[in-house]
Amino acid sequence: MPFQTHRLPNGLQLIGEVLPTARSVSLGFFVVTGSRDETPQECGVSHFLEHMVFKGTPRRTAFDVNRDFDRIGANYNAYTSEENTVYYASVLPEYFPKALDILADILHPSLRTEDFDTEKKVILEEIKMYDDQPGSVAWDNAKKIYYRGHTLGNSILGTHDTITALTAEQMRAYYERRYTPNNMVFSIAGNIDWDDVVEKVARATHGWNPGSVERGGVVQAHGPGGIHAVANEKLNQQHVLCLSPGNPADDLLRYTAGTLAVAIGDDSGSRLHWELVDTGKVESASCGIDSSVGSGLFAVTFSGEPANAPENLRTVQRVLVDVQENGLTVNELQQAKNKIASRVVRASERPSGRMRAIAGGWIYTGEYSDPDVDLARFDAVTTGTIRDYLAQYPITATTTIGYGPMSNLAE
Repeated sequence: MPFQTHRLPNGLQLIGEVLPTARSVSLGFFVVTGSRDETPQECGVSHFLEHMVFKGTPRRTAFDVNRDFDRIGANYNAYTSEENTVYYASVLPEYFPKALDILADILHPSLRTEDFDTEKKVILEEIKMYDDQPGSVAWDNAKKIYYRGHTLGNSILGTHDTITALTAEQMRAYYERRYTPNNMVFSIAGNIDWDDVVEKVARATHGWNPGSVERGGVVQAHGPGGIHAVANEKLNQQHVLCLSPGNPADDLLRYTAGTLAVAIGDDSGSRLHWELVDTGKVESASCGIDSSVGSGLFAVTFSGEPANAPENLRTVQRVLVDVQENGLTVNELQQAKNKIASRVVRASERPSGRMRAIAGGWIYTGEYSDPDVDLARFDAVTTGTIRDYLAQYPITATTTIGYGPMSNLAE
């Protein structure tokens, strides 16, 4: 998988992986901006702007954008997170130039006030729909409690009040401040000619002006500890999240943390699966890591019958204490590593997976995310490195948040 990189004079970073046997191409612009980069008055603007990018440019109407993508059979979309806003497409190799033209064009949207006012209604409806998804609302509330003012606790969607108050002028100012080529990464993977890619991207982004971009609040966050309840008597399930500090995204401990999370809370064959899911005590239980620039989380979550939440929480705490004190067994570790290896290999066989993987590796670590290197680093995880991780980031140092009918999880 030959990896290529090139930086254009305007500051845009190009990275690519040439896959001669692939029968498709995946490309995307990764704008290094998200909800953590918003002021309180801008809360939700990153996600709102993601919508507005598809509402038309000086060259294309909103209809034209969708029609042009459809004409080339593109699988295209966008998404916003705490730290990145991504616009991508997957196409047949012969349609790469057209897909690039569309993506580069929409990254300079018109941002018309009339479109802004119309799309604001769509965003407000999306917030209402989101509010009907208890698991998502539970995570948002957990972030607010855990981060307590840290920028990683900002809501990606924003709230009804912040979106209602947001103006088109504020969005335009945010766009000018954050959407600069030196704050973006263009990533591509598939059946491509790299020199042709560089030439076409340079031409498509000619005239893009670099700017000065900074990200504040890059510090490790620590939750307040204790047990917190956010009551909602209308819910039929109790959602519980146990959050503890974890490694930042650029730390090689991410391989150890990821392995530990799979062993504890994968959807099959993990400790939480056998303790809670297989026994029918909860509907779901999982464990995962959420690593960001400068900070990270180790999260255990479960949902189920409200009356059983206190007992289930005690089970989770017992599992975490046992792992903290005794680590993983050799068999648990090997099983987790086998699962991860399978997922890494399967994802590496898809250009879309590689396009995202190399972009994530570059943005967070400044290095090429090679599948063989990833496999070797996961394979190097041992029961000893698990213990070292636990010593640095105790999974028992939890801040527990409950969302549902229960007002007291300590019963």
